[in-house]
Amino acid sequence: MYNKYLSLGLILLITFSASAIGGFVTANLKEPWYSELILPSFNPPSQVFGPVWSLLYIFMSIAIWNVWTITNSKKILAIYMVHLFFNGIWSIIFFGFHNIFLALIDLLIILVFIILLTKIYYKISKISFLLMLPYLLWSAFALILNANIFYLN
Repeated sequence: MYNKYLSLGLILLITFSASAIGGFVTANLKEPWYSELILPSFNPPSQVFGPVWSLLYIFMSIAIWNVWTITNSKKILAIYMVHLFFNGIWSIIFFGFHNIFLALIDLLIILVFIILLTKIYYKISKISFLLMLPYLLWSAFALILNANIFYLN
């Protein structure tokens, strides 16, 4: 039982570490560039992103952990980690390199991985599947937002 919860802690640590790298880049390289962009009218206020992403990272971590405890599948865990890499580099691409188009391509890759993971989870655990749905919806919204920022700028 101890190892079971230790693995959850490790997954949360890895997931939030990827997030922290993106957050560091965002905090240090976002401005003044981002303030000069033309943003769509439906762009959420900046203070919304932190709490939403924190909750989504918790959900996706619990989802993969739950599947891992059921299957012990290194393949599924590897898919999650590769997905996490693309998730983590989005902020670097967008806020660090100021490359809106490449960030859009990265979001498409992320969505492919989310859909793949969601399909895998559906067969193994409905709870993990359901935990991924908010992430899928938010990432689809992020894609629309990113595409609009690219179009407007």
